[in-house]
Amino acid sequence: MSAHDDEAPPVGEEIHLPGPSIIPLLNAVGITLSIVGITTFYVISIVGVILFLVTLVIWIRDVRRDFGELPLDHSHH
Repeated sequence: MSAHDDEAPPVGEEIHLPGPSIIPLLNAVGITLSIVGITTFYVISIVGVILFLVTLVIWIRDVRRDFGELPLDHSHH
């Protein structure tokens, strides 16, 4: 019997994956606008920074909420 013939151990916890979101894409657009605005028009930079900060706050809020929903007991049985 080889090591590959053994059965896999039982599943201990469900894997948590975040739901689909457009926030990371908008965050990247904000950074891009900020950098492009530096070389073109400062108004584009201001819009980019505002978009970046707003999406960053939303993203952090969502992640904190997701962490709060995780079970407190992570011990293996």
